[in-house]
Amino acid sequence: MSRKVLGLLYTVAALVFGYNMFMWAWSNQGFAPEQPIPFSHKIHAGDNHIPCLYCHSSAENSRHATVPALNVCMNCHSVVAVNKPNIIKLTEAYNTGKPLQWERIHSMPDHAFFSHQWHIRKGFDCAVCHGPVETMDKVYQYRKLNMGDCVQCHRDNSGPLDCNACHQ
Repeated sequence: MSRKVLGLLYTVAALVFGYNMFMWAWSNQGFAPEQPIPFSHKIHAGDNHIPCLYCHSSAENSRHATVPALNVCMNCHSVVAVNKPNIIKLTEAYNTGKPLQWERIHSMPDHAFFSHQWHIRKGFDCAVCHGPVETMDKVYQYRKLNMGDCVQCHRDNSGPLDCNACHQ
């Protein structure tokens, strides 16, 4: 094989590798960190049919869905499953006022502006981005949530494609 052909093959391989690395940049797809207390969305959202917005109420009116405050958990767990070890741990944190250090699962690059509020107002179900959380014992990042993923979703759903809509 000639040096030119070999050089071309190396260049193509490097470009393919670089493209794949770039496309996965800023993606935590599949990320499922350990949490201070194991939390099953399958039990809460699936088996008990608790709506997403009951716990993540800020999603309707802000950019962020946020992890619910412990008092939201205690609305039920002051009477439900109170003797289970993880609920005892939750109750201790609530009673002492010591916040639990939850590990963020879904993340986007700092330069992107995403608002849950806009998407909820347009009628998107949480599962579009977060996947079938009602089946997840351990939540993981379902989609890439990178620029390519967002642009494709905007194209598929006639969302704004102006760069300033997401990059402010």
